[in-house]
Amino acid sequence: MNKTSWIIFTIITAGILALLVLAPGDTRLDVSKVNTNAIQKANSQDGNIADHISGKVGSKVTLIEYGDYQCPPCGNIYPVVKSISEKYKDQLQTVFRNFPITDAHPNAKAAAGSAEAAGIQGKFWEMHNKIYETQADWSDLSITERTTFFAKLASDLGLNMKKFTADLATSAINDKINYDSAIGKKAGVDATPTFFLNGVKLSTTAYGDETKFNATIEAALTKAGITLPK
Repeated sequence: MNKTSWIIFTIITAGILALLVLAPGDTRLDVSKVNTNAIQKANSQDGNIADHISGKVGSKVTLIEYGDYQCPPCGNIYPVVKSISEKYKDQLQTVFRNFPITDAHPNAKAAAGSAEAAGIQGKFWEMHNKIYETQADWSDLSITERTTFFAKLASDLGLNMKKFTADLATSAINDKINYDSAIGKKAGVDATPTFFLNGVKLSTTAYGDETKFNATIEAALTKAGITLPK
């Protein structure tokens, strides 16, 4: 992509991300019958984008995180969650759900949209990781600057950029983000990060540091009769 094409692409994508941020929230969603502890399949309410799962799909032990990409505590806990997901990849399934708190974090929804757009091309977790790992670099950027930044991350991942932009423009991504937030609110989420382990909301004492978090995970695995990794 030459310089002129990149400038045009950035302008178009900036407009799309701005519209995403300003799109209606989850107030119209009826999630009263949704089991928030269950893995969410693709459906009409979530833009036909299912839960993103890392690790052992179908495990008896599920860790669900409701996160905001611009939230500093989420950024701080990210490497711990990533380490746990990798350590227990054959025992545990980990789910990430969007819960952008846009009043405090104006770039959070644009970041979530970028991760979801990457997910449509099969690279949700790669983009998820990149966004958290570079949180300090984009949190205070303007609309145009953040667009260029997220587009560069997508390009570096080898995504089809025309499709990336086109997917951002659809309602599906906004629907997915709103659905995650709606079921999070139903589950009692009011801050990020919030974790649920097999349906039980974890207190900060259960995941305050990596040692505590590992112990919490191992206790749940043992209770479920799952052999711990050596």
